[in-house]
Amino acid sequence: MKRAIENPDPREGGAKPPFPQPAIDPPGKTREMKPEPDHGEESYQGNGLLEGQAVIVTGADSGIGRAVAIAFAREGADVIVSYLSEEADAKTTAEWVERAGKKAVCVGGDLQDEEFCEELIRTCVSEFGRLDVLVNNAAFQSTHSDVKELPTEDFDRAFKTNVYGTFFLSRAALRQMKPGSSIINTTSIQGFDPSGHLLHYAATKGAIANMTKTLAEMAIENGVRVNAVAPGPVWTPLIPSTMPLEKVKQFGKDTLFGRPAQPAELAPVFVFLASNLAIFVSGEIYGVTGGRMPL
Repeated sequence: MKRAIENPDPREGGAKPPFPQPAIDPPGKTREMKPEPDHGEESYQGNGLLEGQAVIVTGADSGIGRAVAIAFAREGADVIVSYLSEEADAKTTAEWVERAGKKAVCVGGDLQDEEFCEELIRTCVSEFGRLDVLVNNAAFQSTHSDVKELPTEDFDRAFKTNVYGTFFLSRAALRQMKPGSSIINTTSIQGFDPSGHLLHYAATKGAIANMTKTLAEMAIENGVRVNAVAPGPVWTPLIPSTMPLEKVKQFGKDTLFGRPAQPAELAPVFVFLASNLAIFVSGEIYGVTGGRMPL
């Protein structure tokens, strides 16, 4: 008789606040975080769910993007590691992909740039001969407690990175994708339960949630599924590089688990949505919020 699988206590799945985290410069580096996030480097075990596929993960240098890239590689996919400027972190992600026996290609560039987005899609097809999954995960975030002090530059950058970038990449991807492919967007709890100090960021995440549903309606005409994941608080470099230290210290304490999620805890949801296990799933938004809010 096989032994029963012992499920861990979810309250103890990651570090709990208060965190001894100093402020770091945006967009932040993984090695600067205390404690360092868990991306599933030592824990994620694949099951061949994406064998032979080619995927693009934006913001794959750190956080959720790195965790998704590692998980996808262990499920059998080759990975385009898309990043803005953190080349060292991107190379670390690529090394984990290659340890899984898969090919990784790092591509740096700004998703605000329409031509770069087009080139990113072309690179995937050129390197791997196909594009099966696009994960629109990269995002710009900043915090402002007074709307009167919110710079136009930050408002523009949030929409151009988070919303325009998602649109540019999705449009270009759909020109290349064959039936059975999928697009997965990263929205947020902020798109449904927004915080004032994240006014511009929350607005972009609401737009991405809306775009997910409308794009799903159109993309299915090509046999392509479109879904989204809506995280709650997740321990990534985005947090200490954009939030006041008093908020960082207690980050995630308001979840049912009394802690933020680790990036590794988000990756299985992306794997599910990318795989044939979700063959009848499109236009859906999966919340991973630690019990903070049903979506």
